[in-house]
Amino acid sequence: MADLSTLKITDRWPAKDPSVLQLYSFPTPNGVKVSIALEEMGIPYEAHTVTLSDADVKSPEFLSLNPNNKIPAIVDPNGPGGAPLALFESGAILIYLAEKSGKLIGANPAEKARIVQWVMFQMGGLGPMFGQLGFFYKFAGSQWEDKRPQQRYIDEAKRLLSVLDGELDGKTWIAGEYSIADIAIAPWLRALDFYGAKEAVGFADYKNAAAYLERFLDRPAVEKGLQIPPREPA
Repeated sequence: MADLSTLKITDRWPAKDPSVLQLYSFPTPNGVKVSIALEEMGIPYEAHTVTLSDADVKSPEFLSLNPNNKIPAIVDPNGPGGAPLALFESGAILIYLAEKSGKLIGANPAEKARIVQWVMFQMGGLGPMFGQLGFFYKFAGSQWEDKRPQQRYIDEAKRLLSVLDGELDGKTWIAGEYSIADIAIAPWLRALDFYGAKEAVGFADYKNAAAYLERFLDRPAVEKGLQIPPREPA
């Protein structure tokens, strides 16, 4: 069994079962990507609630795992060569878990390349732009008198939704079979509801994307993963 006690992260979030993958996260769009993937892949894991407060994400313990102070992050006690592996960035974690399990990453190099392409679409576009939309539409930026920044991100969200909606025409999932690309993308579509921005971006008009999100939310592993870890520490 791997000894995780030497990792500083375990000083604050001790592992009850150090033989399984340790997840340090919070149920945000990026956070639930990993819990959903773990549920879909059937990888045993233990979840630790790391809130978004500075007391957690800027603590020395969490920074020892992710110097960029963002959730999610993992420690896999059974990493390559049997040694523990610490990893951050949700997209990198999704790819690692898919390769480790041999699931949800395609059956050949061409399929894998297309799946990773759409993971990158989410990481580089959908996530950052929707996150800025949330800031300028719901949070502090919504109070600014100058509405040009808000409109910029509304317009960009519409553009990205149009790309997604067009790609989904005639498809069940974004890259063929259900994959980590869908696990990356769909939680950010769901975030539009949290931001109260569905009407602002005309989400209902993107029929393919709206139906895609419903299909995603109907999956049992998704339903479970969306609640992990709990918002309050155990």
